[in-house]
This record gives sequence, structure tokens and C-alpha cells, in this order.
Amino acid sequence: IGTKLGLTSAAKQQRMGISSPLTAVLLKSYVLKQGALLPLDRLIQPRVEPELVFTMKKKLQGPGVTTEDVLDAIDKVYAGFEVIDSRYHDYSFALPDVVSDNASSALFIVGEVGIDAANVDLVNEHVAISKNGEFVYEATGEAVQGNPAYALALAVNELAERGQFLDAGEVVLTGGMTDAVPIGPGDT
Repeated sequence: IGTKLGLTSAAKQQRMGISSPLTAVLLKSYVLKQGALLPLDRLIQPRVEPELVFTMKKKLQGPGVTTEDVLDAIDKVYAGFEVIDSRYHDYSFALPDVVSDNASSALFIVGEVGIDAANVDLVNEHVAISKNGEFVYEATGEAVQGNPAYALALAVNELAERGQFLDAGEVVLTGGMTDAVPIGPGDT
């Protein structure tokens, strides 16, 4: 049903020896409904990341896709969370491992309110995360490769090298805005 971007921070990319975000596939089975409890029995070591989520109104195909092309192709922007999970102890992996693990994809939830992309300042959109009522992290969209639309342009151009593209109607998770927060039974 869409694509997720992973390794969108410069530090993670440098550690993995890449220069653009990693892409992974989003399946319908990954969708978590609003208000649902997290099915911890399906997960190994879940962590949650806040994300800006795009729905696409146009096909987006590289090479040569720019940030402006991405902005023109986005339909709506939503708040969302991705629940990542990994088979690798403490998320310690090499690039081939994370690729084979579908970029630690597990579940995701998308907010109910979508805003026209033209009305969102993606770079300065702010998020604050709390766990069990205590502040954990905050960030802006700038944490995602400087601009989530730029991150998506890089990713779409990489997809083009494999003959792939984003289609109208697809969902895109643009990458964690903060570090992932480990979660377990009883956490909110």
C-alpha cells in the first residue's frame, strides 16, 4: 500500500555507508487502527517513532525528482507513528541485514486528520513525544534529511534505479523525526 523511508538521519546514513534513505514496503497488514492496543505478542522488541505521513495524489517516478516535484505530488500530510521491530538484537545490524528485514517494518498508525501539503511547513512541523506521561524527545521535520520532501525525492530517485516508483494513492512514511522509543506492556 506504500513505502517507508528508513535511515533518514545523516548519522544513521554515515554509519551504514549510504547517502540517501533506505526504502521498504508497507503492507496492508501493517496498518494499526486508531485506538487499537499494540499487539505485543506479534512483536520482538518494538519501538515507536513519530513520522510525517504523506498520501500521494500523483505518480512520482525518477530519475530527476526534486523536492518541488514531491510537494506537487503529495495529496495530504498526516501525523503518524511507526512501530519498528527487529530480529537483530538491540537493532545492531549491517546494511544487508536491515534491507532483508524490510527496514525494521512492523506496524504503523496514521492520524485521522489530513492537511493539504501546501498548508504544512514540513521542515518546521514540530513533534513532542512522551512515554507514560514523561517527556522523552522532540524534533521538527528538519530531522528527516533536512526536509521530508527532500528525503522522499532522494528515495524516489533511488527507486528509479530499480525500475520502481510511487503511485497515486500510496502511503509514504517519511522517516522517524526522533529516536525510536522502546515500548512494552502498559506503556502509553
